[in-house]
Amino acid sequence: MQAKPTDVLEVSFIGYTTQTIPLNGKTSVTITMKQDIKGLDEVVVIGYGVQKKKLVTGATASVEGDNLQKLNAPNALQALQGQAAGVNITSTSGQPGGGFKVNIRGVGTIGNSSPLYVVDGVITNDITYLNNSDIATIDILKDAASCAIYGVNGANGVVLITTKGGSASGRKGGHVTFDAYYGLQNVPRKVDLLNAQEYATMQNEAAINSGKGPLFTQEQINALGTGTNWMDEMFSSNVPTENYDLSASGGTDVSTYSLGLSYTSQGGIVGGSKISNYDRYNFRANTERKLYNNKLKVGEHLTFSFKNQKGIKDGNIYNNSFRGAFGTSPLLAMYGPDGNFLNSQDETVYNGGVWYDGEVNPYAMMVLTNKSETKTQTLVGDVYAELEPVKNLKLKTTFGLNYSSSASHSYLPAYGHLSVYSYNDYETITQNGSQGYTWNWDNTVNYNFSLNDHKFDILGGMSVRKYTGSWMYGSNKGTTLFGNFDRAYLSNSEVTTITMSPSSDAADAQTVTHSISLTGNQNAVYAQESFFGRINYDYKETYLASVVFRADGSTMFAKGHQWGYFPSVSLGWVMSNAPFMESTKNVINFLKIRGSWGTNGNDAISAFNYLSLIKLDNAQYNFGNDNSTLTPGSYPSTIGVENTQWETSYQTDLGFDAQFLNNRMSLNVDFYNKTTKNWLIAAPLLATAGVATNPYINGGDVTNKGVEIQLSYNNQIGKDFHYNVSGSFAYNKNEVNNIPTEDGIIHGGTNSLFTNAPEFFRASAGNPIGYFWGYKTAGVFQNEADVQNYTSHGAVLQPNAQPGDVKYVDLNGDGEITADDKTNIGDPNPHEVFGLSFSCNYKNVDFSVTTNGVAGNKIAQSYRSTANSYDNWTSEILTRWHGEGTSNRMPRVTQNNVNWVKFSDLYIHDGSYLRVSNISLGYDLAKVIKWNNLSEFHFYVAAQNLFTFTKYNGMDPEVGYSADDANGTYSFGQGVDLGFYPRPKTYMVGVNIKF
Repeated sequence: MQAKPTDVLEVSFIGYTTQTIPLNGKTSVTITMKQDIKGLDEVVVIGYGVQKKKLVTGATASVEGDNLQKLNAPNALQALQGQAAGVNITSTSGQPGGGFKVNIRGVGTIGNSSPLYVVDGVITNDITYLNNSDIATIDILKDAASCAIYGVNGANGVVLITTKGGSASGRKGGHVTFDAYYGLQNVPRKVDLLNAQEYATMQNEAAINSGKGPLFTQEQINALGTGTNWMDEMFSSNVPTENYDLSASGGTDVSTYSLGLSYTSQGGIVGGSKISNYDRYNFRANTERKLYNNKLKVGEHLTFSFKNQKGIKDGNIYNNSFRGAFGTSPLLAMYGPDGNFLNSQDETVYNGGVWYDGEVNPYAMMVLTNKSETKTQTLVGDVYAELEPVKNLKLKTTFGLNYSSSASHSYLPAYGHLSVYSYNDYETITQNGSQGYTWNWDNTVNYNFSLNDHKFDILGGMSVRKYTGSWMYGSNKGTTLFGNFDRAYLSNSEVTTITMSPSSDAADAQTVTHSISLTGNQNAVYAQESFFGRINYDYKETYLASVVFRADGSTMFAKGHQWGYFPSVSLGWVMSNAPFMESTKNVINFLKIRGSWGTNGNDAISAFNYLSLIKLDNAQYNFGNDNSTLTPGSYPSTIGVENTQWETSYQTDLGFDAQFLNNRMSLNVDFYNKTTKNWLIAAPLLATAGVATNPYINGGDVTNKGVEIQLSYNNQIGKDFHYNVSGSFAYNKNEVNNIPTEDGIIHGGTNSLFTNAPEFFRASAGNPIGYFWGYKTAGVFQNEADVQNYTSHGAVLQPNAQPGDVKYVDLNGDGEITADDKTNIGDPNPHEVFGLSFSCNYKNVDFSVTTNGVAGNKIAQSYRSTANSYDNWTSEILTRWHGEGTSNRMPRVTQNNVNWVKFSDLYIHDGSYLRVSNISLGYDLAKVIKWNNLSEFHFYVAAQNLFTFTKYNGMDPEVGYSADDANGTYSFGQGVDLGFYPRPKTYMVGVNIKF
């Protein structure tokens, strides 16, 4: 390697500590690599401070940012999957820029169960705006004792993100790094739909089973060919994704800096980059300066992100562009003879005419109805000053800001009939914007001192946080000036002034062809004031204790209920320091036993819950003899509840941390019991209450019990081969204990799984949150005798059933199949969450593979409408019953879909999977190129989402979509696949260059 005599070498290998070696004029250097003992003496972030890892008495997990960056994921949450035991991360959509659902130690509430995110001391509700190259570490606080320092915000766990800072160590003059990758994305697996011939055959069978004649002759079926494959039409191939990072860091003994600039782009596999795309630009600047002989430190963390995102609708059955591809028949062609999208009223596929004039081209609807774009700017950062007037006494003040603004616009063009129902006569433009910011001011006093072998670390502090924001929305319907999306803004439209006819005669009524509406408001102000303290104690680094207390005041509650108090205590014993363990030192290098108990809170409800609010919009009344004069009015929108208070989580944790075999193996195990009480739930009100919004009350509790295991092993074979194996496993049982409503149930929504669907999920005592509620089945009737012999108390249970119909279980044994027979038919919550990774180096070659998965969860799959006999089927229907002995699970097909109208375990699928999330093979060319100052030139090829091992027959078993409850207040109906946008499979090449 070519280097200057004054240069400093930095040497690192997987499983070994990084070493910096000044050359000092040497021409050759012998380097002995030292095994990384998993940093027992290194410090980890614990909230308002740091602590030696070996002295931590709470349940925490730490992931290095460099390890996340190597996975080439577009954001940190995706890269974090399977990395930390007890952390379940599920994609809510595979669309670029799609969100993630994160649960730490199970789902603790039917409301917002997401953890608290703290980036460089600033609280935020999302971290996907960060680029992985900017992250130094992610520390996850899982038990109540660790989270108690965040009080009201810590009930669902806390994720602490530290962005990269500068350092005076390392190469003189600092480091410059450049990282880049470019990849091509494709759908990993498509749902197999029936082709035209299979579809026509199934339609014949459905008609015959419904007492009608066949719809197609065999000659017609043979002439149909395969028809249109809508899966192929909706997906695009080789869609690009790319990322570029440029950073610089360094410093001196008194000043450090770290700067970063990055660009990330990802196109969507559904429709391609023109329809679905995500661009993100990031800038980061972290600096620190020491003054007055290191008595004062001042600095800042600053991260700016700009996102430009467009995509398709991927929500419920009425707001999901992709879902149409599952139901549209293969008989409908993409284009008509004129080259335009075919109107199903004009097709000639069925006896020279129309097959079904109500179906519409799903690709056309995706293109026409998803012309939208959202631009978001996020600024998260803080400035701080820390004064050390006397040794070990530190006074710190921090002012943080989380600012976000977004602007979006959309365009719906006018288009002619694509079906009898699908057309749009008038262009529509929408434009909206919002902005909001949260500032926080934190002040802490920290004092460390020792009394002989007794060491104390005392922290006291206060925090104030306040949020404010506003929004505006406008729409304009009518002829636009330019007729395209790029210039679709409110002013670029022709608007005709509309006046109301004074006459009440219907002949005088006006047809509105142009209209404009504009609305906006300020968001409710939210504020929080907190006082907190912590005492960490250790005796000879053997006997450990920590006590935390926090008091929080929140504007979400009425006076008298605004303050909550959250204590915690944790104890630890470094057992390996005991004299009787001396004989095991060669095997057990470190063993710490720890336990904790504590409480955390949650105040996530809507503002002014304690007030009875009045609304003025849409409240105009006509008191005259004609409709020309309207009088403004008002009406109550909600009922105030003054005694609503904190939702509180109580948690007990027992665990141990160990190092074995000369510190080559590390093991962390935790057992926990977490109960969340006094849920914040929307009160069930009858319509006669006369309000549109249900107020929040306290009621309900749930227990999550489980075990977590984190294991890693690193070693070497010979001189040049180094390897590391690590894995995480967590088991969790979720069970609701009590819901104090009249029927003891929080009901799931209806009409959400398919058109006119019944309630299919709920929460009730003795069951997990969001369990699937429906009928159990006992197979399929094979013949008429089977129908007649299926009896209870001497009566035939399903007298109207036909051979091929589903057998429903008479669960309560009353001799009838009624709603009383519905029960728990599946748990959408994973029972086990796990991950496994392997990495190795041989000289300049490196290889790694990362996996993650879940087990024990169920998925409710619904691709077809029961109200429509024309919808297509998946190829699973080919296993249906079509004669005695042909199937005992999949029922016969009928035109009225009689076997699918009731929600039963026919809809339930096993959601377990193991995913190979990343495979990478690389080579460091630095020793070959031998450029001055070049310390790394790492070239690699990688694959993401390469294999997924699962029994699930959908496109992606990682289904993060959630359905709404009966009131539409929260979405706790998990694991629902209505046509889920899948995660792409990606092949990429990349490079890491460091000077």
